[in-house]
This record gives sequence, structure tokens and C-alpha cells, in this order.
Amino acid sequence: MPSFVPLLIYLLGGTALGLLLLVTGIPAAPLAGAILGAGFLSISGQFEVAQWPLGTKTALGIGVGTVIGTGITRETVGQLQILWKPALLITISLVVTGVLVGLVSSRLLGIDPVVALLGAAPGGTIGMSLVGAEFGVGAAVAALHAVRLLTVLLLIPAVVKFLAPFTGLIPPK
Repeated sequence: MPSFVPLLIYLLGGTALGLLLLVTGIPAAPLAGAILGAGFLSISGQFEVAQWPLGTKTALGIGVGTVIGTGITRETVGQLQILWKPALLITISLVVTGVLVGLVSSRLLGIDPVVALLGAAPGGTIGMSLVGAEFGVGAAVAALHAVRLLTVLLLIPAVVKFLAPFTGLIPPK
């Protein structure tokens, strides 16, 4: 039976930094803070690796999927009647780009092609990490997606705010 003490320490660290980042106004601050908080503790080497109870990651994945799914309303489905072309273009572009970046990364940087392809794939950290775990490379894929996710969460809102006055899409405050 796994010790729950390290898991509790990681949960407390992730929760603490997630709550602390709430005051920053960074989009998805609790998620970014939790990743950073638990990640810093893990990197420190001061604590055992957390052993998640069997089924916990699946339950969390279902929970996150449910939160996302409840955001899909009749209105958002109605918007797909207008947005299906951009959605298709964006999806195809991201998948093709992800495959190309994965293959180039693997060849140029000498990393495992499975890690490179799954790490460069468009998708959420949880989903791609679970797929990676099925191939035995979940931790490496999670690390690549965590770096990507944190970068996107911190960088893209700033880019949107910077470009907003020039695009006319979002009125300046």
C-alpha cells in the first residue's frame, strides 16, 4: 500500500501555489500554480515520488473532462455551425505541425520518437500523459506538455492583451 504522506505533501504544495497565483490575475492560475507547486517539490528531491492510488488519475481525468463537457452548451454547438471551417483548419494544422515538430525533434535532438510525437501533439497535459503512460513514456510526455502548458498560459494572454488594440477585437481598457 502506498504511503499517502508524499501525496499529501504534493497536494498541499500544489494547492498552496495554485491559491497564491489566484491573486496574480493570470488565466488558469490555479492550474499553473498547482503544476509549479507540485513540480518544484518533486524536483527538489526532498520527498518520495507520489504514488497515486489505483484509478485516481482516471477519476481526475473524468472530472476534468466533465468540467470541460459541461461548458459545451447548445449555444457553443450552434457556434460550430459558423466555426466548423476554422475548427477543421486549426485542428489539421495543429496535428500536422505536431507530427512534423515531433519527427524533427526526435531526429535532431535524439529523443525517443514516441516521446517526441506525443510531446508535440496538440492536446491536454492529462490526456497526452495518459496516452504516453500506455506507451511507457507518460512522465516524459507530461514534462513536455507541462512546459508547453505553462508557457502558453503565461505568454498567450499577454500577447492577446498586447495585440487587442491593433485588432479591434477586444476594446482597450
